[in-house]
Amino acid sequence: MTAQPFYQLFIDGAWTDGSTGQLMETTNPANGEVWARFACASEADVDRAVRAAARALSDPLWRDMTQTARGKLLYRLADLVEAHAAELGAVETTDSGKLLAETASQTRYVADYYRYFAGLADKIEGAVLPIDKPDMHVFTARMPIGVVAAVVPWNAQMFLTATKLGPALAAGCTVVLKASEQAPVPMLEFARLIEEAGFPPGVVSVITGDAAHCAAPLTRHPLVDRIAFTGGPETARHVVRNSAENFAVTTLELGGKSPILVFEDADLEGAANGLIAGNFGASGQSCVAGTRGIVARALMPKLVARIKEKAQGIVIGDPLEPGTHVGPLCTRAQVDLIVDTLDKARAQGAIVHFGGAPVARPGNFMAPTLVECMGPETETLKVEMFGPVMSLLAFDTEEEAIALANSTDYGLGSGIFTENLARAHRVSKRLRAGICWINTYRAISPIAPFGGFNASGYGREAGMDSVLDYTRTKTTWINTSDRPMANPFVMR
Repeated sequence: MTAQPFYQLFIDGAWTDGSTGQLMETTNPANGEVWARFACASEADVDRAVRAAARALSDPLWRDMTQTARGKLLYRLADLVEAHAAELGAVETTDSGKLLAETASQTRYVADYYRYFAGLADKIEGAVLPIDKPDMHVFTARMPIGVVAAVVPWNAQMFLTATKLGPALAAGCTVVLKASEQAPVPMLEFARLIEEAGFPPGVVSVITGDAAHCAAPLTRHPLVDRIAFTGGPETARHVVRNSAENFAVTTLELGGKSPILVFEDADLEGAANGLIAGNFGASGQSCVAGTRGIVARALMPKLVARIKEKAQGIVIGDPLEPGTHVGPLCTRAQVDLIVDTLDKARAQGAIVHFGGAPVARPGNFMAPTLVECMGPETETLKVEMFGPVMSLLAFDTEEEAIALANSTDYGLGSGIFTENLARAHRVSKRLRAGICWINTYRAISPIAPFGGFNASGYGREAGMDSVLDYTRTKTTWINTSDRPMANPFVMR
């Protein structure tokens, strides 16, 4: 029998056990079996990691490193991520249940995020100001904001880490990365690449543990200057309260119930593929999942038929197998939530066209499910289930479609399928969402900002401005006169 892997915490450039000796186990969602153990950080361990980050911030090894040299370290990290994408993908699949085809390819693409931010490292510029006072030379410079607490979930951890770690390091910050206690192994493997890339000790630490002993002490720590959090709204409320203790600048990337609007003139094949990608891609475990399909009433029967036809070819199985389309969900709690939500939707008159139940096999498998809803209050249109459930609701007018799309507390992603360019521009402008995909869905790029409105959080990740979000502006005044400073008690 192969021994279970055991992972320590990575703090201040060294691998270490947690101070309390607390251990946790992580389960393979494909078979329900424990496959690895890991050390959990205590409040003392968190304090040690944050203090190491604060010390590294002032250490000449990092403080005096040129911006170009910081960029070269990020390029080195990108190369390592790309070289180890297959191994990192296999570990992430084993730990979270996501398809290997997705985890490996996403990890390879994540390397381009680090390259993008590496290229921006020496493009962070200040300015000379045309000041309105004679004999004064005034300029600004962008300074690292300081110690960053980066908190990432399990579902897209390589991507969500890159959108935080990349700009933070490019800006010259130091980072304590808190991995989810659910499926944290990929982040602990990633820490080995941080070490190999050659970042000075303390610049990046990787820890994990429960909310009370790890996440809460991290986000309220007095030496933390910035918090970058991805997760659910309830946890985010605690993070915001914690930030009142240290006044840390905070960005939140939260959940979503993203709408996909399908108009009568839409290309049927493209719309069906977009809805399938938006709901069954990543087994539905995506914050931008397009779980509210808002469909022109006249097109609904044809679209349902096309989706049902395509669904017949969906292969449910081992996420490590290349032929699998939908794998297990990360936790059993997700399956239970979906079953409960579907029961409530049926009681409200919803029609389940296919799926609707867990798959009878070991592990956390939920059958891809299509629900046709009779009204906007249907439970599946309101609850973020984080699983492969597609809900469709008919509309009659453009105004109604927009109103239905905006009838949610969330506002992360959105989609529009139409062949009418004027309508695409008109409708997208009115959707309350941070991202709008037109005739496509779930496309991402390091160049494009990512973030939401309303209960989906605030702040943006990726894009050029995200690097500046990890800096503060310093203004310097220089008196260039050859005369001494004037007497402050003599007013002129």
